[in-house]
Amino acid sequence: MAEATIASQLSLMLKAPPTLSSPSQSLLQQLKPMASSLRTIASFRIFSYSSADRRSPRATPSLLSFSSSLKSLAFSLLPSPLSRHQRGSAVNVSTNGRFSSVTSPKCAASLTDQLKSATEDIRQILKSKHCHPILVRLGWHDAGTYNKNVKEWPQRSGANGSLRFEVELKYKSNTGLVNALKLIQPIKDKYPAVSYADLFQLASATAIEEAGGPRIPMTYGRVDAPSPNYCPEEGRLPAAGASSPADHMRKVFYRMGFNDKEIVALSGAHTLGRARPERSSWGKPETKYTKNGPGAPGGQSWTVQWLKFDNSYFKEIKAKSDEDLLVLPTDAALFEDPSFKVYAEKYAEDQETFFKDFAEAHAKLSNLGAKFDPPEGIVLDAAP
Repeated sequence: MAEATIASQLSLMLKAPPTLSSPSQSLLQQLKPMASSLRTIASFRIFSYSSADRRSPRATPSLLSFSSSLKSLAFSLLPSPLSRHQRGSAVNVSTNGRFSSVTSPKCAASLTDQLKSATEDIRQILKSKHCHPILVRLGWHDAGTYNKNVKEWPQRSGANGSLRFEVELKYKSNTGLVNALKLIQPIKDKYPAVSYADLFQLASATAIEEAGGPRIPMTYGRVDAPSPNYCPEEGRLPAAGASSPADHMRKVFYRMGFNDKEIVALSGAHTLGRARPERSSWGKPETKYTKNGPGAPGGQSWTVQWLKFDNSYFKEIKAKSDEDLLVLPTDAALFEDPSFKVYAEKYAEDQETFFKDFAEAHAKLSNLGAKFDPPEGIVLDAAP
């Protein structure tokens, strides 16, 4: 193999003292051609492993380890094209469509420790940015593409972090979510062991809890989809303006494995946030409840206190008494469809039952289609 030949030659060169023909000739100059070859091979091997990791039996950890060592040596010998970025990281969309930063700092802490620290950082962002609704939407739109009829991962979609790729991020249903990614990208850079799939769901559950909602029983350790090739086709998420709203919701949510009670409970998350006509073609440009923010002003909310998670969504939809509050066709269907109405009426009267059912449904949603490493997942300690 070319790697073995180069490694052998490199070993001999490192054992023998350098022969300098003049004081200006350095060891680095002698090793430059070798390092260039090493970097080429190492980069090729690591790329091959990452793009076929779970599908090719020829991609082995020993090859990855060997190639990684070569790559590290190569970059220590030659100036790296990334060196100019090491003074800080900048959010961008890379050439393969993956939303990422230029560089990710190394962190030696365990995944559990990084998840706990990331949770605290998300809480600080929520306090300063009041971005609870968009972080909930981020987690849901990543997980909500799941198809229970497809068994293979990541082809089945769901909570696999594919929403970080530009092709999926540009779907009409995901308009504006680039802003959510920009908010949490620094956290991803800070805690590189945390996958995008985990970070999306962590942010979503934390936003619910910090807004006064129930604690979500979460599991972590999700593996990211490796490339944009595994992004789902557009059109898997619910559409507010379907001609038969109840039938449409059942078609979408049944595909994910939910029942009518879970559909209604999850709909209650609209107690948070606003619809903006420039993003969804729904809602007013502003109302008396949204013209002054918090956060960016504008849009139309479903509830008066649209940063507080409670059961007011069901109360307001049932009453339909405030023209400044939004009622979408899919919202109205919760009290028009006989099966949905049973649960919607209950949640309007009993917040405790709503919280219990919502927490269970949200946890289920956050796990849809996910592949966990370790397989049993990681459960963080419960909050005091």
